[in-house]
Amino acid sequence: MSKLIRGLSLRQSVAINMIDMVGIGPFITIPFIIGAMNGPQCIIAWMLGALLSFCDGCVWAELGAKWPQAGGSYVFLQNLYGKKYGKLFSFLYIWQTTIQAPLVIASGAIGFASYLQYLIPLATWQQKCVSGSLVLFLIFLLYRKIEDIGKISVFMGMIVCGTILWLIISGLMQFDTNLAFTYPKDAFKLTPLFFVGLGIASQKTIYSFLGYYNVCHLGGEIKEPEINIPRSIFISIFGITVLYLLMQISVLGVIPWQEAKGSEFIVSTFFEKIYGITVAKIATGLILFIAISSLFAVMLGYSRVPYAAAVDGNYFSIFSKLHPTKNFPHVSLLILGGVAFCFSLLFKMKEIISAIIIMRILIQFVSQSVGILLLHQQKKEEKFPWRMPLYPLPALVGIAVWLFIFYTAELQYKLFALGI
Repeated sequence: MSKLIRGLSLRQSVAINMIDMVGIGPFITIPFIIGAMNGPQCIIAWMLGALLSFCDGCVWAELGAKWPQAGGSYVFLQNLYGKKYGKLFSFLYIWQTTIQAPLVIASGAIGFASYLQYLIPLATWQQKCVSGSLVLFLIFLLYRKIEDIGKISVFMGMIVCGTILWLIISGLMQFDTNLAFTYPKDAFKLTPLFFVGLGIASQKTIYSFLGYYNVCHLGGEIKEPEINIPRSIFISIFGITVLYLLMQISVLGVIPWQEAKGSEFIVSTFFEKIYGITVAKIATGLILFIAISSLFAVMLGYSRVPYAAAVDGNYFSIFSKLHPTKNFPHVSLLILGGVAFCFSLLFKMKEIISAIIIMRILIQFVSQSVGILLLHQQKKEEKFPWRMPLYPLPALVGIAVWLFIFYTAELQYKLFALGI
């Protein structure tokens, strides 16, 4: 029987995480984030997203090093909650993932089609054609061996980081402190409205950070996973945090926040103000490449989750099939890609982002953090290849922030998450 191959190095693992995290997300969500906070104080939402990523990353790193298998949360929840409840939690997660993973892929494809309009005006039906075609192209791109995937990921990662560094350097060279640090009246007054705005903005910043755990989905294909999974998680979180904070500050220092919060093509407008329309079009092309890179990593990681459940006998057996020569779960890839193709034709970007975040909070993120606290309490002698620093503080902070975001979400998204 064919088996997954441990063919991904630390460098490739970091690249896969980073290109997953930096997709079309930050380029689409910056105006939403500024608008939700109504001013440059939106940087607080980015800092909250970074804090949550570091705290939650500690949970993922500890679990990923302990159980480095394909499937990520599916494996973790099963082990954390034991025979009685583990199968229930893991099944709920895999069921949720079958819906949520295609939503994530569809959101990136829709964002790609939306941002393409800076270069080519498109009717609604044409945008749908573009987003659907992109999903099909990604399936084709991923239909190959994991060693080849690793090489492609490193190349994509270099383009992603290079583009964001270009944006940051350009912004800092034209930086206007009067634009970046001119706050509206009572910007930092801690009213209920401030916290509602922070909660809504944080949904978008966290959406932009998601992906720091992608290596855990690929746990069965990582070399020296006990070392490389924690390292790749924190290297990618630290690197992306620095890039995001500098990117947001750079944008605020070039475009007035009152204008930025209503911009459809915020980064293209940013480059146009500095260099003119021609360079802005080149930058837009790079942003679209980043979107493709992110979806490449997202679809790669999620295709391993139903596969892991099917191998375990806890999901439809067809998902367990590996390609006979390339040794990857090709049926899982094709099914998730097919559902994502349908979703990309049906939904809008803004509603998908909120749905993605809220529906994952209870079953996946909070359950994992609670589970690791219970595990340490019940099995104090259990050995872990990697332990989170300042235990249990990161897990507790992560739970508190996740629940804050869930509480401040719109009722329709809470009901949607509970319904799923």
